[in-house]
Amino acid sequence: MEGVELLLDLCKTSPQLISTNIAQIFEYFVLRISDSHKKVKQRALDVLAEITGALKDALNPVIIGLVEGITKNLNSKDPRIRGAAVKALGESIAHLDKVSLLKEFSYQWNHLSGQALLDVTECITVLVQGVHARSPEVVQRDALPVLWSFLGNKALPVRSANVRTMATKLASALYKVMGTQLKKCAASKPPHVRENLSKILGW
Repeated sequence: MEGVELLLDLCKTSPQLISTNIAQIFEYFVLRISDSHKKVKQRALDVLAEITGALKDALNPVIIGLVEGITKNLNSKDPRIRGAAVKALGESIAHLDKVSLLKEFSYQWNHLSGQALLDVTECITVLVQGVHARSPEVVQRDALPVLWSFLGNKALPVRSANVRTMATKLASALYKVMGTQLKKCAASKPPHVRENLSKILGW
């Protein structure tokens, strides 16, 4: 706990020191996000949410570890830990590199279940437009497979009324930036995937 508080203090008083040594410092801090002690874990997530806006691009070299740490806590049964993880997730989207985040969220998506799966899909949906403007190939390579997974799995990964809503949001976001190219990409998919996409988008 003392180490976590010291990091918060140094981020406020000596952000340049933290930025210069970001990889070494966060190698240890990421472990606190997954700490077995609930209070340490919650405080680390709270501090991460607080310092993300201060450090911003300096955190890019450690995005992979941070995203993995945050997403692992999204299914926590402790509402305080889940709340802290959701807040840290929001701060990362607000301040970190969007292209790097989309890549990592898409990778983590394959290892998630339950509510975390929906939370991360929401993040991917939010990022699609901004990332497509910079790197359309990243959207096609990393966001599209998430949509195909939703539409292709008849027993969707989460038994929830929110699943269809989330799939619709993602499909709509992709169609908004890709237009008819989305149809072309869907053409090579199995019939039930194309049918589900048509239903969602009203084609």
